[in-house]
Amino acid sequence: MIDRRTFIVASASVLLSEMRYDAYAQPTGKVWRIGLLANAADTDPGAARIYEAFRLALQERGYDEGKNLVIERRFAEGRDERFPALAVELVRLKLDVIVAGSSPATEAAKAATSTIPIVMAGVADPVARGLVTSLAHPGGNITGIANLQLDLYSKRVELLKSAVPRVARVVSIGNPGGIEPAKIAVLRKKQEADAKAIGVALVRIDLSATSEWRSVTEAIVREHPDALVLSPTPINFNLRREIAEFANVQRLPTIGANRDQAVAGILMSYGSDSADTYRNTGAYVDKILKGAKPGELPIEQPTKFDLVINVKTAKALGLTIPQAVLLRADEQIQ
Repeated sequence: MIDRRTFIVASASVLLSEMRYDAYAQPTGKVWRIGLLANAADTDPGAARIYEAFRLALQERGYDEGKNLVIERRFAEGRDERFPALAVELVRLKLDVIVAGSSPATEAAKAATSTIPIVMAGVADPVARGLVTSLAHPGGNITGIANLQLDLYSKRVELLKSAVPRVARVVSIGNPGGIEPAKIAVLRKKQEADAKAIGVALVRIDLSATSEWRSVTEAIVREHPDALVLSPTPINFNLRREIAEFANVQRLPTIGANRDQAVAGILMSYGSDSADTYRNTGAYVDKILKGAKPGELPIEQPTKFDLVINVKTAKALGLTIPQAVLLRADEQIQ
């Protein structure tokens, strides 16, 4: 026969066991859902490095993918026309935040939602594109990182000229889509004046889709340039290996805006590291998930810019980069 004391102890043990079971059975907290809308797929090594920096930035702040975080990834893979449908697809998932990795991606996300917070990961001149009211007070549902890529164009031409003094005629490859034509006209006039001041003539060739690359190479050959300058566009990033191969076969020194382009084999790159941009984007996401309103978070711009020189490419092109330029490099690829 069980006495009263034994019954109470046994009942308490059962109750404690049930409480433990319930604690494990119940969710430990909210699972956050973030959308990543970007250009290059994460199967691309350069893009994978960038996205991993973002994931780690979130992990450091307590968001662990597979536990309390889900990242829905959508990639246009060089086809900007895919962004609107991909953005709508993400919005239907009722996400907490959308991270947009390019100007076309941000524009598509903005068109798809006015309520889900959008964090830009390095958009050139978001004010001129009509994405935000100002950098200090974005307003609406968009904030994040802007970049100075358009402002760095003349610096890239200058660095290319310093590395290869014989350069006098340069073909510029890219497409400034999304910025009002009047502003682009003013910007291009300044770029041409800056180039002329150091003895360089600019010739522009638009590249708006990967499918245009072959015709662009033919146009470049017809222009007989001394070198190439790559505008900071998703297409130029996606085609970095093809551009490097073409430039090196044609013996054309080339400068880009992204380290991964130099890694792919072009001569030089100058710009902010996209991995740093995505790390900082993670900080914005954290603030928003903790209750900050995107329209009240000032948009940041990078302050550190890296010069990367591919010394192996220089040797293949028969170039001797002046020591003064080499000493300015943040990284030399051997």
